[in-house]
Amino acid sequence: MSEDMVNQAKVYVYKDAAYIVYGDIKIVRKKQISSEHGEPMTWQTMETVETTGRQIVGLCRCGASSDKPFCDGTHKEIGFDGTETAANNTFEERKIVHEGGTGIVVKRDYSLCSEVGFCGHRLANIKELTKQTDDSIVRAQVMAMIERCPSGSYTYALDADSADIEPDLPLQIAVTTEMTSEGPIAGPLWLTGDILVEHGDGETFEKRNRVTLCRCGKSENKPFCDGTHRAIHAQE
Repeated sequence: MSEDMVNQAKVYVYKDAAYIVYGDIKIVRKKQISSEHGEPMTWQTMETVETTGRQIVGLCRCGASSDKPFCDGTHKEIGFDGTETAANNTFEERKIVHEGGTGIVVKRDYSLCSEVGFCGHRLANIKELTKQTDDSIVRAQVMAMIERCPSGSYTYALDADSADIEPDLPLQIAVTTEMTSEGPIAGPLWLTGDILVEHGDGETFEKRNRVTLCRCGKSENKPFCDGTHRAIHAQE
């Protein structure tokens, strides 16, 4: 992938309206795969979303479009309030560090969490497992769980002086479907591959390898997903 393609990849958060996609960014649908116990395990790519013929690719963020994932202008009819409330500082400034064993430093930015659930299973969660990472098997499990986190709320490094290790993710926007005990629900837009997110006022958020954007319209951390779609059981 060329450097120019990556540099042109951007999602513009249009005021009280759609997400406008710039650059040659592939859009796909992904479904969460869960265990028989309801534990998130991995993601399955279902299909590529066709955008050929669209002069402008606008993705719904009010949650009410009849042409999801695309915007159909419904935000105007419902008076959608898309006011952006997310902090514009950096992960490094917001992070906390989970104390644990050797061989890994686990970092968390709660403000980015989309509540998808890859950070735990029926026996333990990452915070608890981090205390046991002297055991390389547990350490590998924690690394794998962090790398499946779509929002990038969790990251890790090998030690305090090393750079974070990020999974090698494609330049892509995934329209996600999550599995719950009540059935499938519409999850966030999952941006991967260092796609820039630009405010409606032209300022930009910190560029990150992976972030999740709200598409139910109800997040209190817009434009980022805060997991509200799970509380309201958002549907396509």
